[in-house]
Amino acid sequence: MRLNSPHINLITKACIKASRSLIRDFGEIENLQVSTKAPGDFVTSADKRTEKILIEELQKSHPEYGIVTEESGFINKSNNKNKWIIDPIDGTMNFLNGIPQFAISVGYEEDNEIKCGVILNPITNEMYLAEKGSGAYLNNSRIRVSNKKSIKDSIIVTGGPKQNSKIKEKIFSEYINVSNNVSNVRKFGSAALDMAYVASGRFDGYWQRELNYWDIAAGIIIIKEAGGFVNFFEYDSNFPIKRNIIASNSNIHEELKDLINKKDIEK
Repeated sequence: MRLNSPHINLITKACIKASRSLIRDFGEIENLQVSTKAPGDFVTSADKRTEKILIEELQKSHPEYGIVTEESGFINKSNNKNKWIIDPIDGTMNFLNGIPQFAISVGYEEDNEIKCGVILNPITNEMYLAEKGSGAYLNNSRIRVSNKKSIKDSIIVTGGPKQNSKIKEKIFSEYINVSNNVSNVRKFGSAALDMAYVASGRFDGYWQRELNYWDIAAGIIIIKEAGGFVNFFEYDSNFPIKRNIIASNSNIHEELKDLINKKDIEK
């Protein structure tokens, strides 16, 4: 592994430690305590246990850093300079149904910019990681986005809408429009892994609405360091943790943006 900064080493170590209990939990799904957090959105004892391990490991070296995490919310909120962005299980519904398409996702943000991140699928033992200026990797191999040159030949991945979404029709409409203009659209159920797959060239592009920041924080730097483009659109200042995202290789990025029909995509 060529990335060896203190931050990336710390995240990697924390993810590997947290993955051990998560692998055990995945093998005993029927014994998990599951409570309803919102329609279609569940939190399990595995979520909480994984998050606890991640926080404990990260705080050993930097107890003063801010933390934004799915289950616990904000920790050390006053520290706006240095933040860990944590999703203990991205793809919880897959996890609960015994589908091995979920991941631990941890990003490190400094001065409002993601500097490094790790996405780990503990079942397949695939670890995607990247650090600003140092490239992106899958385990020990350098990864790059695809070189697909035409949107009509591309495989695009997306997700949603959530059960309680108020904009289902808009999301379905975009899905139909994209589907009619690309080779295929896939829905795998984990935003973090969707982004990791774009970074490694398995998918050519990705878009999704109503994501939480912790779903995609690590994926942002991994795609960028793999040579891809990431944009956000229709930002809502009333919900700063929410994001609508488009990501792809450089060749099809403008075409994908056009299919989403958004004129206010941020640079």
